[in-house]
Amino acid sequence: MTILVFGGNGQVGQELLRSLAPLGNVVATTRSGLLPDGRVCEVADFDQPDSLVALLDRLQPSTVVNAAAYTAVDKAEQDVDAALRANAQAPGVIARWCAQADVPFVHYSTDYVFDGEGTASYREDQPTAPLGVYGTSKRDGEDAVRAAGGRHLIFRTAWVYASHGANFLRTMLRVGAERDVMRVVADQVGTPTPAALIADVTAQALQHSGELSGTWHLTASGQTSWHGFAEAIFAEALARGVLAKVPSVEAIDSSEYPTPAKRPSWSVLDNRKLQQDFEIVLPAWQDGLKRVIGEIA
Repeated sequence: MTILVFGGNGQVGQELLRSLAPLGNVVATTRSGLLPDGRVCEVADFDQPDSLVALLDRLQPSTVVNAAAYTAVDKAEQDVDAALRANAQAPGVIARWCAQADVPFVHYSTDYVFDGEGTASYREDQPTAPLGVYGTSKRDGEDAVRAAGGRHLIFRTAWVYASHGANFLRTMLRVGAERDVMRVVADQVGTPTPAALIADVTAQALQHSGELSGTWHLTASGQTSWHGFAEAIFAEALARGVLAKVPSVEAIDSSEYPTPAKRPSWSVLDNRKLQQDFEIVLPAWQDGLKRVIGEIA
């Protein structure tokens, strides 16, 4: 079967090309038509949602996985239309095509659909209340996928990182190598989740015999703050020889690190439904960190 992966150059997209390969012929798309390793792939421009129909008609995929998104959270506050085109309109176009073709559609969403005012892990059925444009655009994308009426698997995730791409872990390793002290926010809590875990679970879910449809929370297990994540990154990097020395990590409040977009302070997602429905055990976030640092080492 042909599996079409939108966003093949992103953190999750690159891992999907690996995890989905045993399931069939994987066709990747990027906006430029090039993958990070220089290979040529299909072109898909999420800034022109209606253009995606011709691509789908030509390729006739048997499964579609959308890992493309507008992820510049702060820039989205001024770039509202572009965020909505990529995160809401484009997924809606794809979902409607998939519904008409009776093709399963996998789509990724985010903890940013919640307001972060909770104190217990967010369940899938709790009301959404995004704080900014990015979260609103992702919530609207979820709604568009559901409204299309086809078989869909929406996976909400959070705090995604990998050994490649632009992410918190790689920033900490780069900047931490140059500084004696790092100041990191300690009043935002969530679950660091490796892109490889998201991709591997996606492959398992597509092979599940139940042909389920709905929304699930896909994160590693457990929780920490950005400060706690930074400390764990440096400890593991030192132990594995990735860094010869590490900085001390000072805890600060979000108010000391202002950003154009407000972040949810509580981003812990309850992932029990996914584990039950797909008979998958989601590992502790610390285990994922060790694997990713191991890749870098």
